[in-house]
Amino acid sequence: MHMLYSYDQLKDLSEKALRNLNLPDEANSLFEPVRYALSAGGKRMRPVLTLMACNIFNDKIEHAVLPAAGFEIFHNFTLVHDDIMDNAPVRRNLPAVHVKWNLNQAVLSGDVMAFIANSCFLHLPPEHFLPAFKIYNQTAVEVCIGQQLDMDFEKRVTVSESEYLKMIELKTAVLLSGCLRTGALIGGAGLKEINLLGDMGKNLGLAFQIQDDLLDVYSEPGKFGKARGGDIISGKKTYLLIKAMELASGNKLKLLQSLINDKSFDPEEKIKTVTEIYDSLGIKSITEKKAEEYISSAMNNLENLQVSADRKSELRAFAGSLAGRSN
Repeated sequence: MHMLYSYDQLKDLSEKALRNLNLPDEANSLFEPVRYALSAGGKRMRPVLTLMACNIFNDKIEHAVLPAAGFEIFHNFTLVHDDIMDNAPVRRNLPAVHVKWNLNQAVLSGDVMAFIANSCFLHLPPEHFLPAFKIYNQTAVEVCIGQQLDMDFEKRVTVSESEYLKMIELKTAVLLSGCLRTGALIGGAGLKEINLLGDMGKNLGLAFQIQDDLLDVYSEPGKFGKARGGDIISGKKTYLLIKAMELASGNKLKLLQSLINDKSFDPEEKIKTVTEIYDSLGIKSITEKKAEEYISSAMNNLENLQVSADRKSELRAFAGSLAGRSN
């Protein structure tokens, strides 16, 4: 009988690995923010996806646990630095690292997290180390490119839908793709399976980011873990804004453009007015439809994976839960 781990078991394994990192004893002020950043929880989507992909092909997932943790540490490192760049005070309902400590501390503790993440791959057997580390490193570079594009887009009045999708593919989706590819590789999958799971991760990531954009405007207050309407206040390019810019015309378009770039406008009023424009253009359902397209592509990728249905059941269920998330 194939030993299939549940989401809860894999999340637990990931949490344990993150808790038991062998961090040096000296310079506690360097590692305290690291522990803090890693203890804030979340779904642990990245390590769980890594382990699920491994488990599809293999009962033994021990070798994949540390690389899975490596992806999660890398992800959290990018969040520490992203929050500095975005000047975001809150992450998962807690003060961001640069707020709880200070800017310099957040920069340095973020830096060391990147190297701790690297070290998680060093325990792999030699035949897996190089290909796995290659996926990880390429992914890390692409995430940085995505973040740079995101910052470039802030300075531009208009960004096309295809440019935006390319940016979120790099900033968010390639990481989920890298997790699934690495897990499959360690599990002993062939190249075709590795690539199919990689495509699935990319589609899931695109759906996830588009839903994230949606939740910023349309989530129930207190459920999302971030301040609601934050994207609108900061004038961030999101899927909703890009579609609204594309569909609005005349005075509505003028109002939207002037509002988005106006930092002096009352934040509450700004959220209310922009949301009203979105509502009048049917942006919510357009955005939901786009996310659903990517979810269904992700499920198709999984369908095409040539392994028995029971081996895919946990990953299918997890992907489904991401698709219907409300937070």
